[in-house]
Amino acid sequence: MEQGSLPKHIAIIMDGNGRWAQKRGLPRVMGHRQGIQALKRTLEEVVRLGIPFLTVYAFSTENWQRPKEEVSYLMGLIEEYMKKEIHNLERNNIKIKLLGSLDPLPQKARAAVEEALERTAKKSGTTLSVALNYGGRAELVRAARKLAQAVSAGELDLENIDEELFAAQLDSAPLPDPDLLIRTGGQMRISNFLLWQLAYTELWVTPKLWPDFTAQDLQEAIEDYRRRTRRFGKI
Repeated sequence: MEQGSLPKHIAIIMDGNGRWAQKRGLPRVMGHRQGIQALKRTLEEVVRLGIPFLTVYAFSTENWQRPKEEVSYLMGLIEEYMKKEIHNLERNNIKIKLLGSLDPLPQKARAAVEEALERTAKKSGTTLSVALNYGGRAELVRAARKLAQAVSAGELDLENIDEELFAAQLDSAPLPDPDLLIRTGGQMRISNFLLWQLAYTELWVTPKLWPDFTAQDLQEAIEDYRRRTRRFGKI
């Protein structure tokens, strides 16, 4: 691969964990555990390729509606991943960034994420952004509230609000918008993920379920991306 043609920012909707487990007669939570292994493989390949930014959809604001047992297991997996992988993340110069709010998370999971954020804050390699308790609409509302409060306090003139200033209030700031969005599991929707940031992102959907996603699949998505012409509304 030619380095200049690689996407700088890849976003992934990691879909299909539950279906993967059900196809094998296993509890849905076993699919989530295998999904962690797929994330580790993908992150390793992203780092190997020198891609600066990877953003993954880990837990949405809508996922709280799932059965309590599954949600509890997911929270435990988040805690486990952050604790077990923190040394590897540090050793590989990976910075963790959070999209979403930690407030509703159980104390142990929240503490594990906060520690990972703190310990990797000054790392300068690949940035792994984890969308956790995240929803694109909620993110836009938070950004609008910040600007409204600034206007109300007399700190900002309404006329000075533009796209650049609005984007600076988003959870993802100051990251660049994703160049490539990968969705596993075959569904043709973005599921309330990065609604602002995906305006001109190239989409790549595979029927493969997330636990089966490999480094070769990532390379295939990138090769497809490289063959496209991005016009951003121009001719």
